[in-house]
Amino acid sequence: MPLSANNQKRAPAFFIGHGSPMNAIEDNAFTDSLKVLGQSLEKPKAILVVSAHWQSPYDAISVHDEGEALMYDMYGFPDALYNVKYPAPNARLLTPDVQELLTSLKVEERSLDHGAWSVLVHLFPHADIPVMQLAINSNLTMQEHFEMGRKIRRLRERGVMIIGSGNITHNLRDIRAETNAPVVPWAQEFDDFVENAILQQDYDALIHFKDIQRYAQDAHPTTEHYIPLLYVAGSTYKDDKSQFVYEGFEHGSLSMRNWLLT
Repeated sequence: MPLSANNQKRAPAFFIGHGSPMNAIEDNAFTDSLKVLGQSLEKPKAILVVSAHWQSPYDAISVHDEGEALMYDMYGFPDALYNVKYPAPNARLLTPDVQELLTSLKVEERSLDHGAWSVLVHLFPHADIPVMQLAINSNLTMQEHFEMGRKIRRLRERGVMIIGSGNITHNLRDIRAETNAPVVPWAQEFDDFVENAILQQDYDALIHFKDIQRYAQDAHPTTEHYIPLLYVAGSTYKDDKSQFVYEGFEHGSLSMRNWLLT
């Protein structure tokens, strides 16, 4: 049965620059900001995550086995990272709602990937909110990804929080070993471009970033970490309160900017 929007406060939409998987087990300014934010938000009925780490050639949503909820889809990290648990319920209850909005949708058995759980462990540490992921359809254009955000934003009216998990800049070939390394110029300029587009509500600029921003290729040699931003941009309403709840860089070129809509 679809969720009801009756007397339901609109749930937030949130773009998270998730950075290194190590953030799942580290205490730093970024993870502290997620903990503080989670304590301030009204608990949503469910969470729909668009993660950079799930691409598919078709529209798909995930239902995970609640006994084995996590996918450890990263390699070469300390054992502690592979011991993280986040036993969130699956959000199978959302299936009719998403199918109502998106046609030709496949439902797949799939564990939560680290683009989802590495941030949820800090944002909602009790793991008591049902979670579902929506795949990035690799056959869609940037415009179509934005329009997908427009379609799914109605879920917010039904108490479903939409999270896009990626990064404003993501070029693993141009990162520095030191977490606090000075920011490289191209990364700063691209982050400034995205910040200004959001402040001006110029979502066309976000959609057509490859044609507008001279460092687009440096910022995103591949686009999977950028695309979740378009889903959040598409999920906006005119009366939303829009704010950057965290800003900063890791490893010289990785923007950790987080954008919240309430």
